Amino acid sequence: MKPFAYVRAGSVEEATDAFATHPGARYLGGGTNLVDLMKLGVETPAALVDVTRLPLDAVEELPDGSLRVGAMVRNSDLAAHPAVRDRYPALSQALLAGASGQLRNAATTGGNLLQRTRCPYFQDVSKPCNKREPGTGCGALEGVHRDHAVLGYSDQCIATHPSDMAVALAALDAHVELRGPEGARRVPAADFHRLPGQHPERDTEIHPGELITGVVLPAATAGLPSAYRKARDRASYAFALASVAVVLHLADGVVDRAGIAFGALAHRPWRARRAEEALLGAAPTTAAFEHAVDLELEAAEPLRDNAYKVPLARRLALDVLGRLAPPATT
Repeated sequence: MKPFAYVRAGSVEEATDAFATHPGARYLGGGTNLVDLMKLGVETPAALVDVTRLPLDAVEELPDGSLRVGAMVRNSDLAAHPAVRDRYPALSQALLAGASGQLRNAATTGGNLLQRTRCPYFQDVSKPCNKREPGTGCGALEGVHRDHAVLGYSDQCIATHPSDMAVALAALDAHVELRGPEGARRVPAADFHRLPGQHPERDTEIHPGELITGVVLPAATAGLPSAYRKARDRASYAFALASVAVVLHLADGVVDRAGIAFGALAHRPWRARRAEEALLGAAPTTAAFEHAVDLELEAAEPLRDNAYKVPLARRLALDVLGRLAPPATT
């Protein structure tokens, strides 16, 4: 057994101070990912800073009409919250598509964003993995990579990010709130996770010692038509093979707002900027939807065993777009 220190924080300041004084520390929330990785020997923290008692477990209406979700709000509670179901349905759908009911009851908003890849080479300490141990190589490149990335990967890492929730947050233009030694700041959810590049060990743009304190869902996307759909190997408790979250609004018969994000295709939720730009000002026709999605997926570079992901993601996106705005005559 590898010993580690344990600190229960009573405030955000106590948490960040404890983290700073324990090199190699990790924040502990629901523990649904971190504890599993500790059991596997992938994570070996010198200290756990328990943040479960922090007053970050509320969903609050802000004066500007946005919705602030505390980092300790449980996934089940967030999915069931009336304001989320009514105003941000893609987020509720994404949360309910993730994990099992028991895990959703334990998992937190902040922890969901910080969960690490489910790549088997990352989770097996006997295998090479640049994300787990930089410089050792990527075993998945020539190994088993049916579930791996087709967009934005590098020769250092082809893993995908497993979160369903993060995909919906990216499409909804949410922001992640952070607090650390340098104070508080916000990061767009679509930019919070990183592509691997030459540093796949860095999953996010979070600075050392920073704690996620909440997520803000903007007023601008509140109440707009949105939806999330996920394809997986079995009907429940399985990670996505491909997924998509879409926010779509029409005015005067054309698209005047589009937010599209793909999941399970890249190292982070993939915000489909090219598709969104192609849709703005376009009538909601089948041809317009197909053109936009195909334009985005042109960048895909499938590997030996995962080319199926490209047409799968295409069909998911077209289905969700068509449900949110039934196509006019092409």
